[in-house]
Amino acid sequence: MADAPPVYAALVHHPVRSREGTAITSAITNVDVHDIARSACTYGLSGYFVVSPIAAQRILVDRILEHWREGAGARRVPERTQALANVEPLENIAVACARITERHGVPPRVVVTEARPELGLPSRSYADVRAALAAGPPALILFGTAHGLHESVLRTADLVIEPIHGRGGYNHLSVRAAAAITFDRLFGPR
Repeated sequence: MADAPPVYAALVHHPVRSREGTAITSAITNVDVHDIARSACTYGLSGYFVVSPIAAQRILVDRILEHWREGAGARRVPERTQALANVEPLENIAVACARITERHGVPPRVVVTEARPELGLPSRSYADVRAALAAGPPALILFGTAHGLHESVLRTADLVIEPIHGRGGYNHLSVRAAAAITFDRLFGPR
């Protein structure tokens, strides 16, 4: 992706959906932080933001990053240090967009993932989104925790990626799995 426009990912913990559909804030988990970082690094993303309005949760991310960048984790699994180099905890999606704008001089295109077709959002195929990302400008792909991104985020996105479908009728992937599949479909070899 050296010649391609920069693409970032964000794991959003607010606003996300509760089981009932209301906006909530979910808790950050260690495994989401480093597993998505590893996938983002593997597929050449320019950065990965972990978004939470709760300062204590962002401090938790800093501690996780310290463990894998400088602490016992870095000594034990040094290759994970590289994957976590571009991870940054931020308070909201607007700050993530501002950070990308500062770095690249233009605001990013916001791309969202959504597993619930019943919302009626106009989604695009992975091939269409891949082509749109290659054409620029920089992009920010949002992944939602809990039961997915809240509708207020989904309806303001520039692009909605079609849901991931497997062979069966079950459709409730972990966010780590959804991110890895999405990165592979958008940035893997074709």
